Amino acid sequence: MRRDLARRAKTALGLVLTALMLFPVYWMVNASFTRDQDLRRTPPSWFPLHGTLEGYRAVLRDQLPYLATSLVVAVGTAALTVALSAPAGHALAKLRPRGGGVLGFVLLVAQMIPGIIMAMGFYAIYLSAGMLQSIGGLIVADSTLAVPFGVLICTAFMSGIPGELLQAARTDGAGPLRTFWSIVLPMSRNALVTVSLFAFLWAWSDFVFASTLDGGGAYEPITLGIYHYIGNNNQQWNAIMATAVVASLPAAVILVLAQRYVAAGVTAGAVKD
Repeated sequence: MRRDLARRAKTALGLVLTALMLFPVYWMVNASFTRDQDLRRTPPSWFPLHGTLEGYRAVLRDQLPYLATSLVVAVGTAALTVALSAPAGHALAKLRPRGGGVLGFVLLVAQMIPGIIMAMGFYAIYLSAGMLQSIGGLIVADSTLAVPFGVLICTAFMSGIPGELLQAARTDGAGPLRTFWSIVLPMSRNALVTVSLFAFLWAWSDFVFASTLDGGGAYEPITLGIYHYIGNNNQQWNAIMATAVVASLPAAVILVLAQRYVAAGVTAGAVKD
């Protein structure tokens, strides 16, 4: 009886905490369908009784270029991150180069560096190289946040690939590149999906690099689009919230579709036989 009551109490507490955490998301969606005059009422309505799609019309009218830029930057960042992380992770896991432990420690330290410090360093480099306000420069900058994480995930996952399988491939005449491409990469699907997803999300939600390296350029991501929109239309809250809803959808959909791969990827290397 006591165990049943304790279980119900924990369930109720979990539901309350979940509702508190998801309330901002609910309010964002509610405000995106609510008219501006209704949002300014005190107290505001908990439901869009007189719903409107004007906010979403404003998104289609003003924000599509920002969304397209964010999509290009996020996909490019994910591709570059995987292209660098997978070979590096394989080398650290199976080739075991001298100084690999030190490199792993350096990767951990790299993740602790504040983004604004890296952004200022990139600004100085891009200014002299003529890469400011460019999509390619933003992809490279965003990748610096994801590559250390990607290398660590790939290393942990690829360490669990049986060495006998790789040796059998070499015995059958497969070279190092063929073994990596045909054996290691297919078996590391969960890790690669995990790395791709996190790289995509980091690039999609980035504001520091975007505002420092791409502010005022012809191609700005959606984070700057929302920022400019708030500054220019600070009374049209339904349009602002509609932009936030639309900007959240790609990341939410990708996360839902890839969650089972992520669950397997982030636990890679946690259990050893």
